[in-house]
Amino acid sequence: MAILKRDLQAVKRDIKALEKKLEKLLKAHGKPQRPKVAKKVKRRIVKTRTKRKAVAKKTTGRKKAPQMTATEQILQIVRRSRKGVDVPTLKTKTGFQDKKVRNIIFRASKEGKIKKVGRGIYVRAK
Repeated sequence: MAILKRDLQAVKRDIKALEKKLEKLLKAHGKPQRPKVAKKVKRRIVKTRTKRKAVAKKTTGRKKAPQMTATEQILQIVRRSRKGVDVPTLKTKTGFQDKKVRNIIFRASKEGKIKKVGRGIYVRAK
């Protein structure tokens, strides 16, 4: 118990010595300043739609051509041919599956964009 009492007294002396040093530093520095209190943040009403500035994109010089749809690709091939095109030729040129090519041809013929000339041969409608 006596040892604990001596240790506490030693700590007390150290704290008092630190207090004196702190007071000297404050006098040397000037008036003690209050610690800065965080300012209250005002709430802003956020607009539902904000306009964004358009970011200028670097151009590489080449413009990408817009992707053509599958129907447009097949119709373009049919238009280019003079004698007409059959389904296997369309499959090899486009890389589409048989079912897809046949569906596109069926739809285009119903719309009147292409017509059937012979068995399995299609040309553009005039």
